[in-house]
Amino acid sequence: MTEQEQTKKRPKVPRQKMPEQDPIARAHNFWEVALGYPNDIALLEASRCLHCKKPYCMKGCPVEVDIPDFVELVKQGNFVDAAWKVKEKNSLPRIAGRVCPQESQCESQCVLGKKGEPCAIGRLERFVADYVAEHEEWKMPPLPKPTGHKVAVVGSGPAGLTLAGALIKKGVAVTVYEALHELGGVLVYGIPEFRLPKAIVRSEIDELRRLGVEFHTNHVVGRIETVDDLLERFEAVFIGTGAGAPLFLKIPGENLNGVYSANEFLTRSNLMKAYLFPESDTPVAKGRRVVVFGGGNVAMDSARTALRLGAEEVTIVYRRTVEELPARAEEVHHAMEEGVKFKLLTAPIEILGNEAGWAVGVRCQQMKLGEPDQSGRRRPIPVEGEFFDIECDMAVVSIGNAANPLVPSSTTALETNKWGNIVADLDSGKTSRDRVWAGGDIVTGAATVILAMGAGRKAALSMLDYFGVS
Repeated sequence: MTEQEQTKKRPKVPRQKMPEQDPIARAHNFWEVALGYPNDIALLEASRCLHCKKPYCMKGCPVEVDIPDFVELVKQGNFVDAAWKVKEKNSLPRIAGRVCPQESQCESQCVLGKKGEPCAIGRLERFVADYVAEHEEWKMPPLPKPTGHKVAVVGSGPAGLTLAGALIKKGVAVTVYEALHELGGVLVYGIPEFRLPKAIVRSEIDELRRLGVEFHTNHVVGRIETVDDLLERFEAVFIGTGAGAPLFLKIPGENLNGVYSANEFLTRSNLMKAYLFPESDTPVAKGRRVVVFGGGNVAMDSARTALRLGAEEVTIVYRRTVEELPARAEEVHHAMEEGVKFKLLTAPIEILGNEAGWAVGVRCQQMKLGEPDQSGRRRPIPVEGEFFDIECDMAVVSIGNAANPLVPSSTTALETNKWGNIVADLDSGKTSRDRVWAGGDIVTGAATVILAMGAGRKAALSMLDYFGVS
């Protein structure tokens, strides 16, 4: 019987909705929006899986989780073993289950999606990972004897953490160096609390620490010591420093008070705990009317954060239509539910200021869509003579990021491209410098958490091959 025939004969169970906070309530707090599946709903969702003989879903997973087997264990009610099946390949399942764009990865390949909705693989991954954490079912996996090999990791974001988890389980000693005072990279300074609670990130890192990974914070590689210095003490170095240098619009008024990069705005809110003010005494400036330039996940995070910090009105300004928004459909939907406004086919051309040097508005040009550009999206074209102003007292620029030049510029014989990204083989992470690997946004430019995790896993496998460790 073919998988399509199995689908027809099975009782039709609809894809189970994720329980969520009420939109009106959650727009004013930083608690997690998605509440997670309860046991009975997880069992029902897992029952939809066909356990295909040719699991196309696995081809869509950058870290190669054994999806059919873990979902089958959920179906049997064996939540603990299901979680450990996931953890064989994914060291950060509580994180991936929350922020991975499963709809364009594993779930896009699900056979059920051909004539209906795919199995909610990401929600089930989150469920089992949360289950073992909440029921304190953590167990030490069997670890081999130390191999004697030592690796340094620069950056504690998703790429570096994934590599650390893969190597430590093979007996390779790993030391992670983080420039900031909190571990987690973009997972803690970029993604808001309501989408990925800091406690979740800490729990995943604590698990790596229990496995033997060593962490050092406030350690700026490129200043305190260089990659060249690390290579004197370690056999190999992995660079996973991300893309943390914000891009700007380069329009008049961008240097006015009240104008932030999304990096600064979200980092102030996340690491300085502005979302806990006055419990935490580091507030961020709060706008009454806020505009956010951009249409990606970071733009949605910025807009929804501004709303929670007390803004009366938040508007996304984007040059294309809603169909071309690069953000996850779920994040756009949540933003709309919470009351964020969308001013589409609109391009900012000047930020307007008052005599005191503060932003008071943005001048915009009406756009229309032309032919598709290199990204595959239809190119926005100005509509001649059509201009208008939007009132605001705060603007957040969220149009992308460039590579931080500190580590590449301080490492000898390390090739970079014209954008400042490290040149590395995408299948292995190997760079032009002997014994140096790199992966994640520092190589590809700003992308997703799960793609960075996939890069970390590939680099780990390449290192193991280099060491002769199976």
